[in-house]
Amino acid sequence: MIIKTYFPVRVLTNQDLEKEFPEWSADKIGQKVGIISRHVASEDETPLDLAEKACLCLFQDHPEVKESVDYLLFCTQNPDYILPGNSSILQNRLGLPTSIGALDYNLGCSGYIYGLSLAKGLLLGHIAKGVLLVTAEAYTKRINRKDKGNRSIFGDAATATFLTEEDAGKIGEFVLGTDGSGAGNLIIKNGGLRCPEGGDEEKTYGSGNVYTDHDLFMDGPEIFNFTIDVVPSLVKETLKKNQLGLDDVKMVVPHQANSYILGFLRKMMRIPEDRFYLNMENTGNTVSSTIPIALADLLESGRIHQGDKVLVTGFGVGYSYGATVLTI
Repeated sequence: MIIKTYFPVRVLTNQDLEKEFPEWSADKIGQKVGIISRHVASEDETPLDLAEKACLCLFQDHPEVKESVDYLLFCTQNPDYILPGNSSILQNRLGLPTSIGALDYNLGCSGYIYGLSLAKGLLLGHIAKGVLLVTAEAYTKRINRKDKGNRSIFGDAATATFLTEEDAGKIGEFVLGTDGSGAGNLIIKNGGLRCPEGGDEEKTYGSGNVYTDHDLFMDGPEIFNFTIDVVPSLVKETLKKNQLGLDDVKMVVPHQANSYILGFLRKMMRIPEDRFYLNMENTGNTVSSTIPIALADLLESGRIHQGDKVLVTGFGVGYSYGATVLTI
């Protein structure tokens, strides 16, 4: 498994947010969500552009990979167009053969886990020999400028992961889940066929956050409740399904939602702090890209090594959640 990441050049710091929202100090934001700065896509930059750059970084460092891709999976909730899908356009931009398969799928914070499950199926089913799994998101484009809560949390990024049949054998058993009853708690209401227009009036929620039906809405307390209800049992069931105990896992890598909720979860699950990886301080919540960014950081820093087992778990918009165990 090879992972490369890409971040937009533009950076939004807590000091920048403090200037716009004087009632929130930079220190208060950092203490509350564990984020000091986040990367933000430029005005003319989309998740497709970020994805292309992540893939080019991968090909530059590993030129042999480009010739080995025969299936492309693209995870985003913000495609360039209603149709065609981003994966088709990315295939052309990257100069990949027209003989490859290419598929978009719409998932948020669980997106990387589901992507791994799809890649494993394609590889072990002998449908593909080399899968390029891409995650790319730019939630910041969907957040109202007056929504200080969401603007303090989310950042933009893309990742590219290349997997082979050998890698598929090192991806463990999955536990996946879906609960659509919570769909309205993390939503952009307008843009699809159900609500194509209207809803321009500004509304407030939480501690003075502003949004319209064109913007990202997140009910923080409900998302918190969902997370603490689902994730502990998700982790427990994943360990059981893989016939492992917590002590058999070198590191637990959760979706990087925010430090408050993750700290609460870690204590609930009684996972030692040095085995529960957080790395959102300078990236923010990059949605489907948080887990591969964390894995890339762990590999680069030497904190995980060949043979180590890492439990990865994603959870959020949908509601959608999943987990598995990777052997490095």
